[in-house]
Order: sequence, then C-alpha cells, then structure tokens
Amino acid sequence: MSLLEKRRFSHFASKCFARFDRKLSILGFLFSISSFPLLVCVCVQDLKSIMKEKIAQHQKKVKEFRSVYGSKTIGETTVDQVYGGMRGIKALVTETSNLDPEEGITFRGYSIPQCRKLLPKAEGGEEPLPEGIFWLMLTGDVPTSEQVKSVSKAWAAHADLPSHVVTMLNNFPSHLHPMSQFSAAITACNTESVFAKAYADGVHKTTYWEYMFEDSMRLIAKLPTIAATIYRNLYRDGSSIGAIDSNKDWSANFTSMLGYNDPKFTELMRLYLTIHSDHEGGNVSAHTVHLVGSALSDPYLSFAAGMNGLAGPLHGLANQEVLVFITKLINELGSECSDEQLKDFVWKTLKSGQVVPGYGHAVLRKTDPRYIAQREFALKHLPDFPMFKLVSQIYKVVPPILLETGKVKNPWPNVDAHSGVLLQYYGMKEMSYYTVLFGVSRALGVLASLIWDRALGLPIERPKSMTTEGLMKLVGAI
Repeated sequence: MSLLEKRRFSHFASKCFARFDRKLSILGFLFSISSFPLLVCVCVQDLKSIMKEKIAQHQKKVKEFRSVYGSKTIGETTVDQVYGGMRGIKALVTETSNLDPEEGITFRGYSIPQCRKLLPKAEGGEEPLPEGIFWLMLTGDVPTSEQVKSVSKAWAAHADLPSHVVTMLNNFPSHLHPMSQFSAAITACNTESVFAKAYADGVHKTTYWEYMFEDSMRLIAKLPTIAATIYRNLYRDGSSIGAIDSNKDWSANFTSMLGYNDPKFTELMRLYLTIHSDHEGGNVSAHTVHLVGSALSDPYLSFAAGMNGLAGPLHGLANQEVLVFITKLINELGSECSDEQLKDFVWKTLKSGQVVPGYGHAVLRKTDPRYIAQREFALKHLPDFPMFKLVSQIYKVVPPILLETGKVKNPWPNVDAHSGVLLQYYGMKEMSYYTVLFGVSRALGVLASLIWDRALGLPIERPKSMTTEGLMKLVGAI
C-alpha cells in the first residue's frame, strides 16, 4: 500500500469512528474500559437506548391516561384494611411485574414457565440467566443471547468493591448476622453513587433515571462480591473469593466466589436468582426500596433499606424458618414418617399458636409458581433426597389441615417452602445465609422498578395516616 493510500485509509477510518461515536456515544467508554470487546459496548449501550425509547413511549401513555382518568376512583378502603397492613389497597405503580392471586407472578406479562422457556440460557444450561429477567423487566422485551452476554460482561467489569467496604466486611465480628453485614456493606458502597453526585451537581430531573440506571448496574454487579465475601468470612475461614471471570455469567461468577464448583448448583442458582427477583411492589422489600427511593435517596441507600425489611422473619427470613421447622420435625419423627404422624405434628404446631412456615401468602390463592419451578428442578436432579421427599409429603398433608382450620384463605406453599431444601442438597448448610441469596436476587426487580420510578417522575410517597379516634369519626362511630 502506498503512502497516499495509507493516508486515505486512515482518514476514512477516522471519519467512520467519529460517526460511530456520535451515534452511540460509547467511544470514550470503549477507550476507558479497553478490556471490553466492541460488541459488548454496543449491546450494553443498546439496553440504555432501548430504555430511552420505552420510557418516552410510556411517559406519553401515562400522561394521556392520567389526563382522562386521573380523577376516577379505583377502589374503597375499609377500616380493617387500615388496621390490617393495608392489604388489598391499590395504591402503588410497579411496572416490572404483576402478582395475580390465581395465576401467580408474571414479569412484564410472562409467567415463570414462559420465562424458563424463552429467556436465554448459558451454553449447555437448562435454566434462564438472571441477566435476561433483568433486561425483560427493564424493557418488556425478551433479550437475545448476545444482549444477555453484554450484561454479564458489564456486571463482571464492575464487580470490584471499594477498598473501605472490603476492610469493613473483613472487620465485622463473626456473630453479626449475614443480612446485617450485607445491608451495611451496600450502604457503604454509596460512596460510588453517580446519581448522588449528579443530583448534587444539579442535573435536570428528566435525566434522573439515567443515573439511577448506572448506579443500579454497578450495585447489582457488586452484590455477589459482597455476598461471597460475607460467606467466606463467616463459613470458610476468610478464604479468598478469587478473581472475577469476565467470560462467566453473573451466577457462575457468584457460585465460583462462594467456592462451589458443581455445574448443577450453578444451574440451581440461575433458577433461584431468576424466580426470586421480583414479586410486584407491595411486599416489604420492594415497597421499602420504592419508598426510600421516592425521597431521591440513591439506589445503594434505597436497596439497603429494602434488605433490612427482607431480613424480617415474616418476609425473606421465612426460608430459614422453614428449615428450622423441618429440622424440628426430623428430630422428633425421623426423616421418614407416616402421613398420620405428620398430621399430628402439624396439628400440635398449630394448636401451640405457631404457624407452618412456608405456607400461605398475602396475595396468592394457589400454589406459588416459584415453588413449582423448584419442585420440578428437584424432581429432575434430586428425587431421592430424603429432605425433598419430606417437603413433598408436607405439600400433600398440610393444605387440607389448614383448610380444615377455617382460618386460612391460602393453604398452599409459597417459594420459601422449597428453596432451603435445594440449597441443603448441594452442601450450603448455613441457614442464616439464605436470605442474603434472596437479597442478591431481589435486587434485579426492585432496582429495575426504581429506575422506572425516576423515569416516570413519581413523587415522594406520603400517605395520610389517622388516629383511631379520627377513623371512628370518619365512619360515624363517634
């Protein structure tokens, strides 16, 4: 090639890259993260640009809907609902998922069986990648395998923790509960918040969602590192979590950092992290993230608050409570017992004023589809595991008893009734850690929802509270 030809080629290449830069705005990002393949940068940028289009369309839809139907009444509130935890009151907007009492959870209109079938999987894998459910909840679209891989790459690139967070985690006392450590570390990561910096710089509120997006991507990336560090410190003598592999998906890196090398356990974790990701907006963790975020707290602070709610025994800690119940049952009756013995044990539990953990749900009126997904996994991979057989026996015995009491609207099992048993089978015996896994998963849904909260410009949440005397006057009791 002559010198003139070389100069012409160089000039042509420069023009191409300049156009590429203007169209995708990623050239600077490409040079700042030189380890990223070009395709990854394009696809990650696609997620944000796809969201920009979706948000503009949805903002218009919401504006038109409110202009016509904004004053329309959508329900009535009873005194019992006010005293009963606001159950059934339609008062929140959550775009990412919907929980139907009869049909169960759907993510942007897709059921769990549909998600397991349609969402991209790892090479040779059977279960959906959690990156796919995150893309689906953000955009409403089922992503391609390449789009999912780009998210995996982006999360791997941002998985490192600030040094002060590592120091804090390594200095926590061993008796501090894993969820307390998890929440504290997430809070401390807010030194990295691009939203907090942008807000302090005075950016326009119409761009808030973009900074929330950047923060959420980075936070989700760091959660497995935080969770694995906690696990290693508490249960593996502080051994190193190892390096992040940019060629692995989010779940595979997580299980590797935890110290588990069984491909089936990684498959279980992909399923677990997908199906636990969201359960509409009214549950404690999701509502807390929405509420704290409505004050324009950054995603780190908002999500940490939600994790403190998840740590409660009536919410995320319930999967631990299920295993305590099963362990007590085994200690009293053995791993194999008759249906009659099991019935007597359940009745004795109920008559003592306790509940059967893992059964019932505030909204669902059927067996939780998440329970069924885990049951199908167990039937395929661990059908002869004694503890799984016992869970199956409980599934047969408990619902008729709960119906017989006449006090239970939903006698069917929820997700917590099954998840712990699967973890036990693969060697994760540490029950107090299970809610941390739940928290890693729940980030996908609540942070996707938080991004949309800012995209729709939802205001600070401030319902009206009343005294009992005020309520009595309102209904004419005084």
